[in-house]
Amino acid sequence: MPDNYSDSKKLAFEIGQLALQKKANKIQVMDVHKLTSMTDFFVICSGNSDVQVKAITDHIVDEMSAVEHPFNREGYDSREWILLDYINVVVHIFHEASRNFYDLERLWIDAEITELSDTEQLSDADTPLFDNL
Repeated sequence: MPDNYSDSKKLAFEIGQLALQKKANKIQVMDVHKLTSMTDFFVICSGNSDVQVKAITDHIVDEMSAVEHPFNREGYDSREWILLDYINVVVHIFHEASRNFYDLERLWIDAEITELSDTEQLSDADTPLFDNL
């Protein structure tokens, strides 16, 4: 469990990067430490299918297991909304339809939100495939 705010922030962004590796959609790190005492950060992301939601979850849990184990895990069987509780960081992995329905971002609108994206992929997409021809 992270000891302080900076450790929590580092953990939240590491988890966000792991979700990015599994092509999660709309990855957001929400700093809620000034809004609630229950946690410092939410990491919210979604997948397009239950298989992708499971893959994102498994990847996060597996990769983090060397350093951190979730205190609690809920929703794994239904794969509509999986919650991983790392105490100071709470991870929400949604199926896209459930994310739209629950709209956690609206509930925590006052939080500082950082959206993560794969900037390498975007820059590669701008590079022509056959520029040497």
